[in-house]
Amino acid sequence: MPTLWGASSGQQQPAGDGVVTVCAYLALLLAGAVQALLGSFLFSLGPAPLASVFFDLAILATCALGAWGMGSAGGAVLPAGGWLVVALVLSSVSAGGTVIVTNSMAGQWFLFGGALCAVVGALIGSVWTARLGRSRGQRR
Repeated sequence: MPTLWGASSGQQQPAGDGVVTVCAYLALLLAGAVQALLGSFLFSLGPAPLASVFFDLAILATCALGAWGMGSAGGAVLPAGGWLVVALVLSSVSAGGTVIVTNSMAGQWFLFGGALCAVVGALIGSVWTARLGRSRGQRR
């Protein structure tokens, strides 16, 4: 049975595979965090919600492709988690009273749309990998 991290309990892995897998998951976590960091500063470029929608769709695609590439739910959940943590921190008011993500139409599209896309991407990836795992199990 596949675990969250993609390895089956009955399979043996070569020694270097565990390190590569952990690095791939860290890269996905950082990809989500970097998308939120860039989006927090660039969400208002161009016509009002256009850049925000682009960043929202980017995290959705990252989550779905992460699950597909890793073959596990962790590939979808980690980018979503990285995005949510960084976006939450950067949208909070600092001690000096400054806010990076403003309460504008573009800012709301970025935060609410991005959170929705991150959660939906994580759910899509989780469901997709669960179904894929079941179909692989039926073939054996």
